[in-house]
Amino acid sequence: MEKGNHSEATEFILSGLTDRPELQVPLFGVFLVIYGITLVGNGGMILLIMIDPRLHTPMYFFLSNLSFCDLCFSSIISPKMLLNFLAERKSISFTACAVQLYLCIIFADVVCLLLVVMAYDRYVAICNPLLYTVTMSRQLCNQLVAGVYAVGVVDSMIHTWLTFRLSFCSSNIINHFFCDIPPLLALSCSDTHINQIVIFAFTCCIQVISFVPVLLSYVYIISTILQIRSTEGQRKAFSTCSFHLTAVVLFYGIQLFMYLRPPSSYSMDTDKVASVFYTLVIPMLNPLIYSLRNTEVKDALRKHRRARERE
Repeated sequence: MEKGNHSEATEFILSGLTDRPELQVPLFGVFLVIYGITLVGNGGMILLIMIDPRLHTPMYFFLSNLSFCDLCFSSIISPKMLLNFLAERKSISFTACAVQLYLCIIFADVVCLLLVVMAYDRYVAICNPLLYTVTMSRQLCNQLVAGVYAVGVVDSMIHTWLTFRLSFCSSNIINHFFCDIPPLLALSCSDTHINQIVIFAFTCCIQVISFVPVLLSYVYIISTILQIRSTEGQRKAFSTCSFHLTAVVLFYGIQLFMYLRPPSSYSMDTDKVASVFYTLVIPMLNPLIYSLRNTEVKDALRKHRRARERE
């Protein structure tokens, strides 16, 4: 790639997870299975919520949006990653890299903020059950989801513009399996100080600050549940939010580890492993967590399976 302004760049080379040839085919098989489970799990969850009237509630409306985001997030990365396991030249065009980064940031932000919205939904359902249907109206649910996507789009536009306005010289090899901000900044010969400040500030705003209402929601939820005298009532209340809390811990834990750890502890190999979890593994696990630990989803699955068997 010629030295100079970033507009002269025509492509990047993705180094991938590993450069060991003997691991390429086995890893292709592993991640093909992961991607297949992600497609079936999230696609099945969306379809089930659409066709079962009992799941037409705010909680499952948000869950269907989460499944959609997980499906899209994984699909932005997995096909190119799988192709590169078998390709001799693991290239990605400058435009495709920018589009991949733009879409990845959007869906990462949306997933993060949807978890906040879902925590608020569980707070209202458990702490103010008599006002739940009034508070969580269809209009409010639509507005919350629209707002989440709007924040993701604006945040992504800022990060993508700041990243690709830089000059990339001396090397075009991205030490990663997809186009992410840290490895792209490492390639730049421009001053990335502003980029680093914006990343830290926006990460704090979207991830750290969004974690606070989730934490507060669950403090109120748990204190409310503990006041329920019936053991069965406590069990049912815990079961409705335990799967969401599991997803929250997984997603926020990895995101905070990746973007807020000290620069001195930064390692691209560690970053790759963490990225595999939040871009590929968590989107695969979410539908499993929500279906295996959710009585209503399991009942809906059994109902439609019996209906098919009768046909």
